[in-house]
Amino acid sequence: MSLAQRLWHGVASLAAPVLPFYLRTRVGRGKEIAERLGERRGEGADRPPGPLLWLHAASVGETLSVLPLLPRLLEARPALHILMTTGTVTAATLLAQRLPPEIAARVRHRFVPLDVPAWVARFLDGWRPDAAAFVESEFWPNLLAAAASRHIPLALLNARISSRSARRWAKLPDLARETLQRFAMILAQSDADAARFTALGATAVTAPGNLKYAALPLPADDATLAELRAATAGRPILLAASTHPGEEAIIAEAHTLLRARFPDLLTILVPRHPERGAAIATSLALPTRRSTGGLPTPETGLYIADTLGELGLFYRLADLALIGGSLIPHGGQNPLEPARLACPILTGPHMDNFAAITDQLSEAHAIRRTTPDPAALAEAVAAMLSSPETRQAMAQAAAGVAAQQAELPDRVAATLLPLLDGSGANEGRVTVKT
Repeated sequence: MSLAQRLWHGVASLAAPVLPFYLRTRVGRGKEIAERLGERRGEGADRPPGPLLWLHAASVGETLSVLPLLPRLLEARPALHILMTTGTVTAATLLAQRLPPEIAARVRHRFVPLDVPAWVARFLDGWRPDAAAFVESEFWPNLLAAAASRHIPLALLNARISSRSARRWAKLPDLARETLQRFAMILAQSDADAARFTALGATAVTAPGNLKYAALPLPADDATLAELRAATAGRPILLAASTHPGEEAIIAEAHTLLRARFPDLLTILVPRHPERGAAIATSLALPTRRSTGGLPTPETGLYIADTLGELGLFYRLADLALIGGSLIPHGGQNPLEPARLACPILTGPHMDNFAAITDQLSEAHAIRRTTPDPAALAEAVAAMLSSPETRQAMAQAAAGVAAQQAELPDRVAATLLPLLDGSGANEGRVTVKT
């Protein structure tokens, strides 16, 4: 065990007595569910009989990316059950909304335990998974070490690591190597991600592609969509999708500039975290929020859509979508969500978390980029609103990029399932003692 691993183990153990108080403060902010706090301490195991695969997806984006994988795994193994853990309430809610009944019957959801050694041990000893797969970039040292010590085969799916994160990990080379070599397989999103993982010491890396390409289109209720279309008929609509703090003010200023050229423009703000809706409404002095039941009226210029799971509605409604998290150094959000629904895409400069996808969309002339300056943003939006032909061409090109790897979930499932049998790992993998 590396020095960094030992230090983290000790710090996490010392922090355990105060973490329940921290969790209770998160309940008040809507970040935890009071009745399920025990799951964060590894409690609540209810292991079904037969083989069990544990899938961990930190938040909404990771959860969406693996949803198409679930039916493939369960169809291939009729006796298999899946334990799905997430780190956020929104991801848990989305999972409950999206799983068909026949899939939900074989999937158990729990919140992932915090990385305290005793809590992690309780979780693993209660559930006893036959294999575990983590999505994208969730590296909890104590959790991984405890799983490895129990000889649970580990995989990292749809793995990504930004250049910035790789540089940070490179400052702790022993911990990076020790952590990454616990994985029997790392299935990277891109060749660039694979190269960064390999440089940090990973030894079982391939790059089959990005599961986000194969995610299903975001759903929408037909009756609700018809209602919104009737309320907004004939109006140009800008959607700001999955916005983060610091972006709404920029968008509001750009909206004001745009109204000089498009007097009936409707700008819809969909915050990444819906619970921010009230604060955004207060800061921008906006009376209408979707969570309160209000529809946009002809007088509504800015409309806050602060509900969960309705982004598919607004992508279908809008003339173009600005990707949230890209006007500030957050790294952007998934541009393939609007691409699948033929909604033209505009981003700011900060798309680091989706760099490979964004580059492919750019090469296909399927995306436009702008800066955080409100005047520049307004000009970019105006250019797109003024040219329906350009928007249509962009939307068609984006849909083509999104459809490129529709069969990827089948390939990933076929690669992952042998771990349940104790095989599938790279024979040259370095074994790390714990």
